[in-house]
Amino acid sequence: MTAPVEERLRAALAARAALVGHRDLRRADPPRGRHWGTHRIRAVASVVLGAAAAVAAVCVLALLPGARTAPDPVGPARTPARTDAPVVPTPAPEPPAVPSVTPPRPVGAP
Repeated sequence: MTAPVEERLRAALAARAALVGHRDLRRADPPRGRHWGTHRIRAVASVVLGAAAAVAAVCVLALLPGARTAPDPVGPARTPARTDAPVVPTPAPEPPAVPSVTPPRPVGAP
């Protein structure tokens, strides 16, 4: 910036700062309207705790040792009919054949 512009800017800011007094620097008024009070916080907390208790109750009831986790097995669609199978004769084993015995050959014989 140039020197005359900077001097004018500093003079304007100093004049504006001189207008601010100690009464202008007090705390602001608290906000009004809807805000989170203790009543609303308690209501939300009770709803959250109620939901957590319901989830815990469902988990405990589902995980008890006596709780049924799998359905009972289903029986067959109809009763199987009993049929007598025909008797198939089995062949009798044949007696073993008698092996033929050859006399041993002497060593070195053709």
